[in-house]
Parts: sequence; C-alpha cells; structure tokens
Amino acid sequence: MTSATPTGNAFTVTAQPSGRSFGVQDGEAILAAAIRQGIGLPYGCKDGACGSCKCKMLDGRVVHGPHQAKALSEEEEAAGFILPCCAVPQADVVVESRNVTDESAFPVRKMPSRVSSLEKVSHDVMLVKLQLPANDTLRYHAGQYVEFILRDGARRSYSMANAPHNGPGVELHIRHMPGGKFTDHVFTAMKEKEILRVEGPFGSFYLREDSAKPMVLLASGTGFAPIKALIERMQHKGITRPATLYWGGRRPSDLYMDAWVHERAAEMPNLTYVPVVSNALPEDNWTGRTGFVHQAVLEDFPDLSGHQVYACGAPIVVDSARDAYSAACKLPPDEFYADSFTTEADKHRT
Repeated sequence: MTSATPTGNAFTVTAQPSGRSFGVQDGEAILAAAIRQGIGLPYGCKDGACGSCKCKMLDGRVVHGPHQAKALSEEEEAAGFILPCCAVPQADVVVESRNVTDESAFPVRKMPSRVSSLEKVSHDVMLVKLQLPANDTLRYHAGQYVEFILRDGARRSYSMANAPHNGPGVELHIRHMPGGKFTDHVFTAMKEKEILRVEGPFGSFYLREDSAKPMVLLASGTGFAPIKALIERMQHKGITRPATLYWGGRRPSDLYMDAWVHERAAEMPNLTYVPVVSNALPEDNWTGRTGFVHQAVLEDFPDLSGHQVYACGAPIVVDSARDAYSAACKLPPDEFYADSFTTEADKHRT
C-alpha cells in the first residue's frame, strides 16, 4: 500500500516490507512524523541515544541531528543505516523497518495528572501513582512509557509499571538521580495532589502476544517497572508461555518489589523468578545468584534460538545482553526487545 505525499508535507517516507507510506513536514524527523500519524515504527528514547529505531535506508537522503555513536556509528551510517528519531528527510525516503502496524499504535495524547500517592520502596526508588482525568482514558500497551512535561518545557520519561487493566491511573517507579532536576523534586518536595502534565504513550516495548515462544524477561534496577507491567498483562490475559524473569541489583534492597514477584510466581506456574545481586555485603546475608544479571541468563540459556528476550534497564546491561545473546546464544536479533534507561542523553529518569 502506498500513497502520495499529503498536502503540506515536504516528503514521503515508505516503510518496507509493509509498503506503508506517510508524509513528513519540512525539517521534521521521520519518527516524529510517524508518531504524529499513528504509524507504529519501533523506537525507544526518541533522542538518538538508544538505537532502538535504527533501520536500513533503501532509498533517499537524510540529515541526522545530534545522536550518540553507540546508537549509530559512523560505519553503520556509511553502510546505509539511519536513526529515524533524528533523521530529517531531504528527499522521499524508503526504509526497511519491522513492526510497522496501524492497530498497535495508540494515539499520543497530552493530559493533566494528579499525584495520588507516593511510597518510598527503597532508599532511592519512589513508587508514584498518578490519577488521570475521570473522563479521559490513556490507552497504552503494557511496557510503554509517558513523558512528564516540566514547566520549562523539559521532558522526563518513565515507564508505566502497571498494565492498562490495572488502571485507570498509572504507576511509575522513579529512581533518585542526585542533582537531577526532576528526581530531586520527587524525593524532596513532591506532595500528593500535585498536578503534573504528561504525554504518551511512547515506545515500542510491549509483549508480542502472537508468539508462542518461551520468554526471558531481563531487568536491572527500575528496569523492572515495564517488566512488571508485562507480567500483569500475561496474568490478566492467561498467557501461559514459559517466562523466566532475571532481576538484577547491586544489593538485595535494590530488588524493591521482590515479595511481589514471588507472589506472582506462586500464582503463575509458567513464571520463574531468578533474582541476581552483584555487590552484596556480608550483612545482606545473600545466598542467591551473584554477578551480572545478563550473565546469569547466559549460564542458564546457552541456546536462545527459540526464545524471545525482553530487556529493560541500564544501557550497559541491555547492550551487553543484546550483543552476547546474539553472538553466543543464537538469539535472532529481531526477537530481542528492549527499553534502555539512559539519563541526561535522552531525558530519561533525571
């Protein structure tokens, strides 16, 4: 299916193999145009930091805005790869991009929200629940994120930690980043009933429910938040594919909802939980798995060729897992789904 460039648009972008086309305004990045029109391109941060949207340009010409080398290297760009989140077309463009769907992309909306509760679940993690307007519904996939729009126009991104059926409000797990403009406020001055402006949903991290493959769920720190939403979704929909959750933290206290996961595992015979701690102290009396959380998966699953992996958390964990699982465990690259929690580079979490 193709279409001509709509009135008011400078160029057309066509995504293969679907043949889906959409218009891009002068100076607009490809991903921004896709989100605006409900086109489900894969992406994560929207800011040239994570590389989730990277794809091959089959035809056309683009100019890239600022981005990190780890998201798109000079070698990859020379080989014809682009980052749609910061690629501005200079001509009609054809890209090769998976997951281009209409029905999976919920409309992005701005709305006010009210802080309904604040709970400090560890020394540096706040569980924040937001109440949305009573006459408004935020439709989203479990695993997606919202952005807070701050008074100066800056944005901060956080994954919803609850599946949509556990709404109508949303739950967020916010880690304190000392010196961070937003998280300092959350941990020192935020009060219940405070009004915040949010926009969403964003991101292409969600459960692929049309697959029967067993899953590895990999989380580090507050990367657990979107994984929690996936688990709630699986339980709600009666999805019984085998799933193994590996949740890593430096110390046991970093696994701030450990009891919740054990409760879900007891209720869901298909869910196995493997907590992993990298820097336990003697007083922690930790007797479980130790080391790097992505390495624990390598030890337990030397062959991932028939699996899907859903990974969330620190970029070093997500990137290491992606590289290792493809190279050593034969995981198909298109079965690795990730949300990388970066900081200042993409406005996440600070």
